[in-house]
Amino acid sequence: MPKNLLTENQAKKLKKLGVSSTIDVILYLPNRYSDQTLIHTIQNLKVGEVSQIQVTINEVEVRHRPKKNLILYVSDETGEMQIRFLHYYPSQIKQFESVDMVRFYGEVRYQSGYIEMIHPEYSQVSVSTSLPKNLTPIYSVTKGLSQGMLRKLIRKHIDYVSQKKLFPDLFPDFYKKYDYPSFEYAISYLHEPAKIEAKSIFDVQNSKFYKRLVYDELLAQQLFLRSQYNLQKNNQSPKFKNAKLSKKIFLEQLSFALTNSQKIVLEEIQNDFKKGMPMNRLLQGDVGCGKTVVATMASIDCVEEGFQVAFMAPTEILAEQHYEKIKTWFQNFAYEIILLTGSMTKKEKLLAYQKIEKGTANIVVGTHALFQEAVAFRKLGFCIIDEQHRFGVEQRMMLKNKSKDQKKPEPHQLMMSATPIPRTLSMSFFAHMDVSTIKELPGGRRPITTKIYLNDKRKQLLNLIDQHCRKNNQIYWVCPLIEESEFLDLETVNDTFQELSKYFVNQKVSLIHGRMKAEEKKEIMKQFQENKIQILVATSVIEVGVDVPNATLMIIENSERLGLSQLHQLRGRIGRGEKNSFCVLLYKNKLSTAARQRLKIIYENIDGFKIAEEDLKLRGPGELLGFKQSGMPTLRFANLNRDIEILEMARNDADKLITIKDKNIEEHMKRWLRNYEEFVTA
Repeated sequence: MPKNLLTENQAKKLKKLGVSSTIDVILYLPNRYSDQTLIHTIQNLKVGEVSQIQVTINEVEVRHRPKKNLILYVSDETGEMQIRFLHYYPSQIKQFESVDMVRFYGEVRYQSGYIEMIHPEYSQVSVSTSLPKNLTPIYSVTKGLSQGMLRKLIRKHIDYVSQKKLFPDLFPDFYKKYDYPSFEYAISYLHEPAKIEAKSIFDVQNSKFYKRLVYDELLAQQLFLRSQYNLQKNNQSPKFKNAKLSKKIFLEQLSFALTNSQKIVLEEIQNDFKKGMPMNRLLQGDVGCGKTVVATMASIDCVEEGFQVAFMAPTEILAEQHYEKIKTWFQNFAYEIILLTGSMTKKEKLLAYQKIEKGTANIVVGTHALFQEAVAFRKLGFCIIDEQHRFGVEQRMMLKNKSKDQKKPEPHQLMMSATPIPRTLSMSFFAHMDVSTIKELPGGRRPITTKIYLNDKRKQLLNLIDQHCRKNNQIYWVCPLIEESEFLDLETVNDTFQELSKYFVNQKVSLIHGRMKAEEKKEIMKQFQENKIQILVATSVIEVGVDVPNATLMIIENSERLGLSQLHQLRGRIGRGEKNSFCVLLYKNKLSTAARQRLKIIYENIDGFKIAEEDLKLRGPGELLGFKQSGMPTLRFANLNRDIEILEMARNDADKLITIKDKNIEEHMKRWLRNYEEFVTA
């Protein structure tokens, strides 16, 4: 930022607000506006309304009881009132004692027989001081940086930018096509909008001035992601033929038939394998749609060409389940499938490392242990990452680079997500990837019935559990915490386990949570899968991946505390067989509005895609994606629920600009993407 426009101290204060460059300053938009275009008389003030008065100060008093206050007694030609400051500087006392006329802007209150304003905005004026014609911006500020100071700083920078022509319109044809104003005009308006055109922040955000910024931001995002997509395609990857015979044998020994959606996705992956360019594909689908079998079948093409497959899962429980499942599916094949997790012994790990390095291990299933330094694949051709949002972008890159010979072609990458991604999210944040969707659930599945009970109906649930046990069905009872918390009034796993154990003396009740040793968790899940355990009390450790077709009932305590995605994931652990399944959501009194909304959505919807759309509306893309993990720049102005039309425009225009290799692409991305260089190198 130009040093002549601000002091070193002001620069430090701005940095606290996330403002560190000239473009940051002028793009630091108000979060609301005040109407200071009118003066109200004291006589006409209404309690509860925000108003502006122009008054003389009659007396300045420091009151010490009950607390230290600065009181100003003020008046105009129609009446008297008081202004009160709970926090003030000694210099303010002198200031108010020396001024003739002041404008105060704030909420009118009634206190002890007086009408008053508490901590209003104020400015020294004279009779001839004109009123502003536009709305006054209200910014988020920090200590030592007042509204007035920030307004002056921003205005200085806007004038400087305009004078120096620092940010010219880079794509004038597009702006003309959409009837968008110039960047300078848009910025100037957004900081001080005309009262005639804007009554509130919502009016401003619906204006063409704000839409200009939304478009520019989304265009920058699309240019960045589409450029990344093209760069990836410049690399070399091994070509895999369609191993039709092996796949036919694989399908024949399955106990189920693939859905049409699964077949389509397999074909999409196969087409990627033929191109000799790195596949970077996201496979999404609802809980239980059969992503794993698709990924496993795709790995046949890789193994048949003499390459290795890395299959990474976020937890040991899930990794072990994948390992057992894949081993069963390939029992008639001469493939060596091995497991690699952190809890394995040194001897077991060493043996795994040797098999991976020699290339005798065809498919390696594991956790984060897969990208440890000791792991070196002889010929890595295909990386499968389950629950991809659980891994950061750096971790995914580390796995891709695990080949012993770094000069070898780049492995193909398939990322899987059981959290369906809304269309707008897919278009914006996954534009650097190809996205495949499995839309159908396997045949024979019955929809899960969801019920919502107040927590005081726990005893009635014991009868429901008993009914399911009598039918030889199994039950999950999910609790969010392991230990007592002084901050959250939640039932604990241990308490619930004790309660159920005492009641169901003829049933095997077990407990599982994240702090148990890996071997202990593995053994418990094995027993549950084999129906040696009827009732499993668990934390959300069971959220990801464990298939127990005989489980027909899930009870989730304190469901109001969980997010939509987590509730849907948990519920998806049942209904894996052909029996009717039920999910009971327990909640406590005094639900917040947000919690009530979440429970209503999960109660009314089974479709994960619909739930994801609603989740996006409630939380926004930042929380949904986890930007720290995603390696994606955040959006400051665009709202994906509101700006879908602009997103589609930006996406089309980005493709056109990249096709013609427009010279301004780089400049536009630098202007609009914070920490642009970091994202490019990621």
